[in-house]
Amino acid sequence: MSRSARSAFLLAGLLASAGVAHFVSPKQFDATVPTSLPGSPRAWTKASGVAELALAAGLALPATRRASARATALFFAGVFPANVKMAYDWRSRPPRQKAIAYGRLPLQIPLILWARSVGRPDTDR
Repeated sequence: MSRSARSAFLLAGLLASAGVAHFVSPKQFDATVPTSLPGSPRAWTKASGVAELALAAGLALPATRRASARATALFFAGVFPANVKMAYDWRSRPPRQKAIAYGRLPLQIPLILWARSVGRPDTDR
């Protein structure tokens, strides 16, 4: 298996794990949904969980990997407001929790770059 295929499977695993977590433990995700979005937070939690599972499946299949990688990069950018809301909401929590919430913000950049790299033509990188 090429290095890029392994990278795609690792990213797919990360997304699949997150997608499953949206259904196993939805309350923690409900709390990060910006109040400016229409509908219930649970609907957004379920929708984002389904999206993560679909993106994971797309990344795992070579035929859909490139398009799924682009969609994954957009997804990571799209969920950034939820991370901002979490950081804001957790600003008064204990230092460890606050560090987790703030640490998620810059993490979006490498996730977006990772998704973009997975979508490049399969060469031995």
